[in-house]
Amino acid sequence: MAAALMLQGCGSDVGKSVLVAGLCRLFANRGLRVRPFKPQNMSNNAAVTADGGEIGRAQALQAQACRVAPSVHMNPVLLKPQSDTGAQLVVRGRMAGTWQAAGYQNRKASLLPTVIESFRHLAAEADLVLVEGAGSPAETNLRANDIANMGFAHAADVPVVLIGDIDRGHVIASLVGAHAVLDRADRGRIKGFLVNKFRGDPRLFDAGRAEIAARTGWADLGMAPWLAAAARLPAEDAVVLERSARGEGRRVTIAIPMLSRIANFDDFDPLRAEPDVDLRFVPPGQALPGDAHLVILPGTKATLADLAFLRAQGWDIDILAHVRRGGRLLGICGGYQMLGRRVSDPSGLEGPPGSAPGLDLLDVETELTDDKILRPVAGRLAGGGDFEGYEMHAGRTGGPGLDRPFLVHAGGARDGAVSPNGRIAGGYVHGLFAAASARAAILERLGVVSAGFDQTARVDEALDEIAATLAGAFDIGALAAIAGIPHLPPPE
Repeated sequence: MAAALMLQGCGSDVGKSVLVAGLCRLFANRGLRVRPFKPQNMSNNAAVTADGGEIGRAQALQAQACRVAPSVHMNPVLLKPQSDTGAQLVVRGRMAGTWQAAGYQNRKASLLPTVIESFRHLAAEADLVLVEGAGSPAETNLRANDIANMGFAHAADVPVVLIGDIDRGHVIASLVGAHAVLDRADRGRIKGFLVNKFRGDPRLFDAGRAEIAARTGWADLGMAPWLAAAARLPAEDAVVLERSARGEGRRVTIAIPMLSRIANFDDFDPLRAEPDVDLRFVPPGQALPGDAHLVILPGTKATLADLAFLRAQGWDIDILAHVRRGGRLLGICGGYQMLGRRVSDPSGLEGPPGSAPGLDLLDVETELTDDKILRPVAGRLAGGGDFEGYEMHAGRTGGPGLDRPFLVHAGGARDGAVSPNGRIAGGYVHGLFAAASARAAILERLGVVSAGFDQTARVDEALDEIAATLAGAFDIGALAAIAGIPHLPPPE
């Protein structure tokens, strides 16, 4: 059985995913066979695995950090929110129904055997499994039936390190408060703490770290600085979109409305990195910019609900005005479905059964079906440019518009549609902009030359940079020993 270590946090967005990814790369660079694992995730940013399922985007990134292909076992339970109180349940990469929050809290313990089995599957092929918690173990109201934090840690007998986020402030209270509210068994499973996102001279917080150690009895395992390289990693939490800043002095503006159930928004990370692109995520309540050269309708976990949300914001009016001005428009997955004449969900797969007229900008119609398509794909844009990406959608689209496809897959299958004037297009493939060739072709139509970088290589460089920083910031030997590796190999 492999060594294992679980990183839990004092809350969401404290940096657990990034630290696990960085440590995955660090230990992989020491020659260890490392695997990431997250028992339960909640995110609409997902990735397709080599074994034909879907997992949280963060675990796919962590697999890349380990230099292995992502597997459904790395995130056996995934919740994809479709409303404020309900989510689609994905178990080992496959849709397993829609659960309401209250019902899920009462039934999630039944998934623990599946979670443990997937963990043991990974442990059998690894030297080290790095486990990411969800939310915080200090949310004691959720402790009963827990499978994401201490419930898993006890069941799998995995030691825990707790992460506090100093950038938010009150990190002493967060860590010491967690110690105070956890019961004796849960406190005892935590072997140390890490402080994350420190800005400035780390010596200024020496006394704070000493106080945390004195009040909790947990080992001080180090403090990470603000990791600027993390901005080059795909994000899983939509909170990062709210922090996005406009790029001044750029040649083209690309606007993306922030739908209420926006999904797979990491599709657009490569555009953000293009020096001539001002990428703007437009929040609810704001108009789409009138000077946009391209508007992109992104993927969504609830197409009909977000189509209504789009209209409620007045974005449909903005889009039609944009088209009249001669602007370009692109729909990805759910955004592509919205561009057609009608979207129907007769079985209520993404919410209450129903249908609604689309934006009527492409001559297609979509009916949502329960045969969800999950597969990696590659091919060529109809107007030039090679792509690699993946499909992840529940829906069948048909109509005359398909006679002018947006994408042609390597095997000859056609996907998506393009308007007769060529300015409006849509398709199901995620990840189009990661491929330098496809991104260059799309930007060329906007009148700019792409920087031509390889997105996978860009992410790999960021992972190596983060791993190197963590090697100097954390007590790596102590972390390895807690996990069960007493003699850590030197870097290769």
